[in-house]
Amino acid sequence: MSIRTTDAARGEGAAPRAASDLVNATFRHWSLWPCLGFLLALSVYPVVQLVPMALSTIEFAGGQAVWRFTPRRNLDLLLADEVLRDAIVNTLVFVGLSVAIEMVLGFFAALFIACLPRGRVFARTIMILPILLPAVAIGSMWKLMYNYDFGLFNQIAGALGIEPGNWLGDTRWALLAVVVVDVWHWTPFVFLILFASIEALPQDVLEAARVDGASAWQMIRLIILPLLGPALAVAAIFRAIGAFKAFDQVYLLTSGGPGTATELVSLHLNRVFFEQNQLGYGAMLSLTIIAVIAATIGVARWAAPGGDRAVAAKAAP
Repeated sequence: MSIRTTDAARGEGAAPRAASDLVNATFRHWSLWPCLGFLLALSVYPVVQLVPMALSTIEFAGGQAVWRFTPRRNLDLLLADEVLRDAIVNTLVFVGLSVAIEMVLGFFAALFIACLPRGRVFARTIMILPILLPAVAIGSMWKLMYNYDFGLFNQIAGALGIEPGNWLGDTRWALLAVVVVDVWHWTPFVFLILFASIEALPQDVLEAARVDGASAWQMIRLIILPLLGPALAVAAIFRAIGAFKAFDQVYLLTSGGPGTATELVSLHLNRVFFEQNQLGYGAMLSLTIIAVIAATIGVARWAAPGGDRAVAAKAAP
């Protein structure tokens, strides 16, 4: 009798537990919907709204927006926009140079500080100071340092007997000067990611390499860099995205000048939308940039080792 009672009690207790597990499993999925809806409202909906704008000419008359369906006009403006071509080239150069330099400097700074016998906390604190400053303050500070008449760099050049340079006003140096500011600002971001990854490296592997007589360069090339592959990829992706969206520092330093020497895609979009009031063409330009970025990401994912192409090749009979 007691055994039957126990079995019955177990059966009665199993049903509520199963129902509770089902509710918990369902809740994990349903709890994501508010966040997903919020993200869709802030990202997908504005992009969808760009489509009718890109096919129209929008003018303001009598305090109201007047829409005219002119899809061919915006496409013609896009194809004839010579400033856009310069902006694309400048953006690619800016992203390529700044991200490459930041990755190299961030890696070696992280490696050097991780090898310090003492004072790593102090050195790490000093390293991260630039990313704590607002971009507006950084742009203003570096603009003063680049000033032709009383800037720090020209004062040093004068003391050394070197001819001062018009760093932000010369088409030969303006884009490079902007890259220097971005490198100074965001190298600590790369440093933080790589420093944390270096600190988490398996010490037994490193000790085994030292015992086997591996040199410092061999350890970096054959052990540390392969182990840091995921961290390096994350840092490079995040910095490439941030560099592509760069606006405030460049706007404060040069506003895209001299001429179009530092005109980036973000600056050109701002000019088209808010200075020229070409809302329709601005929407067409935005959609084109989004499509190009999406296509680039798709091609990179397909062509990358271990990407969709490799998965499809493995799945093929």
